[in-house]
Amino acid sequence: MGILSNIFRKIFPSSHPAATQATTPAAGTAAAPAQPTTTAAPAPAPSAAPMAEVDVEAILNGMAGSAGQALNWRTSIVDLLKLLSLDSSLQSRKELAAELHYTGDTNDSASMNVWLHRQVMNKLAANGGKVPADLKD
Repeated sequence: MGILSNIFRKIFPSSHPAATQATTPAAGTAAAPAQPTTTAAPAPAPSAAPMAEVDVEAILNGMAGSAGQALNWRTSIVDLLKLLSLDSSLQSRKELAAELHYTGDTNDSASMNVWLHRQVMNKLAANGGKVPADLKD
C-alpha cells in the first residue's frame, strides 16, 4: 500500500474508485480508474468515472479548520501530510517521491517538496478530485 493510496483514502469517500485502488501506477494520470477487480467490467465504469468530482479544496479546508494548528496544505506537502494524519517525515516524503518516480535529488528536500506537492495535486485531479487550477499543472 503506497503513500499516494493513503492520501486518496483520506480525501476521497470510501465509495470513490480512487479510494479503493490498491496502488496508483506511475501512469496514473492516464486512465488509472481501471484498477478495481472485475471480470468483463461494463464499459461505462472504467472509462470516465461517472461519479461527481470530489471537491478536494473544500475537504482540505474543512479539515484545516478543525486541525488545531495552522497548516498550509495549499503549498506545503509536509502540511498536507500532517493535515491528513500521515507521516510527513523526510523518509516518508522520499518514499512518496520514489512512488511518483521523482528523478531529482532527494537530498534537495525543498525542490523535492515543491515537486511532490504539485504531483499529488495532479494525481488527485486525475483521479476525480476537483483541485484549484493554480495547484496543478
